[in-house]
Amino acid sequence: MPRPTARVLTLLELLQSGGTRTVAELASRLGVEGRTVRRYVNQLIDLDVPVESVRGRYGGYRLAPGYRLPPLMLSDDEALAVLLGLVTGRRAGLTTTQHTANETASAKIRRVLPQHIARRLDTLLESLAFTEQPGEFDAPDAGVLLTIADAVRHRRPVSIRYTDRDGRRSERTLHAYGIVAHAGRWYVTGEDPRIGEDRTFRLDRIADARTLPGSFEAPVGPGPAQRVLSGFATAEYRYEVALRIHGTVEQIRAHLPAGVANLEEYEPAAGQGRTAERWLRVELRAERLDWLPPVLASLDRPFVIERPGELRDLVTALADRLTSYAAKPDSGEPMS
Repeated sequence: MPRPTARVLTLLELLQSGGTRTVAELASRLGVEGRTVRRYVNQLIDLDVPVESVRGRYGGYRLAPGYRLPPLMLSDDEALAVLLGLVTGRRAGLTTTQHTANETASAKIRRVLPQHIARRLDTLLESLAFTEQPGEFDAPDAGVLLTIADAVRHRRPVSIRYTDRDGRRSERTLHAYGIVAHAGRWYVTGEDPRIGEDRTFRLDRIADARTLPGSFEAPVGPGPAQRVLSGFATAEYRYEVALRIHGTVEQIRAHLPAGVANLEEYEPAAGQGRTAERWLRVELRAERLDWLPPVLASLDRPFVIERPGELRDLVTALADRLTSYAAKPDSGEPMS
């Protein structure tokens, strides 16, 4: 593409972003003189693009209000960001009208994407799983995300450079089963063929991903999302906590979600389903216990601590503090 034509298209992109752009700003972004900007504007007008001239101290050029823009020219990162936003929007429980708009917007974007980008993004979307309704997510590197998605779809090994939570760096080979969005982060789960065990990695800690020759068989059993949740619930931590809580599954899961704790039936339900109150066994692992007493208090349900003894001491200490606070008369001064 001749450079002047490329600059005219870049000018159109700048105007498409909205607002009024000064001649000086446009000249700087395009790397040309002001008179050249005016010539490019005239070329857009010749192509029936309604560019308006704005006079005054802050004048310049803008697109006419209500102009229906031509197809967007999206980079890989931009297309990835938009389509992931649409996918998470669908998972967030949209109304019928919003859902329709979401689907049509996604279809339009896919239609104008270059074929090679569209194929890679379709591969990524087919590889995603969610453990819950998503909120805002830390964005991983687009290249890493697309490379791993391609490896998931075609069952090809992938080499990754990873930094763990202690800052240790390593290079690993992974047979990736799937990409999972959980609790505001993106994860890839799969088998480490060197040790023959499943592993889960945070995508934002992967500095580089490279597809390797060869292939592997798709695993049987739980899907990627369930593997991630099981991995979190059974990971090695300092404390193993076991509780019995009387309530419904919904009441307990509202404070101790699946990514934090395992739930098992301790006593057969008198009613039916998740809405029946009964004793449920809760098991989890934690590095620290100080966050648990406030969570148990907020549940406002009867509970029994089976282990560890340190948790009983912390709950008792919290109860004593709350009792002492409630017993103090209102002196108008902060309580120590």
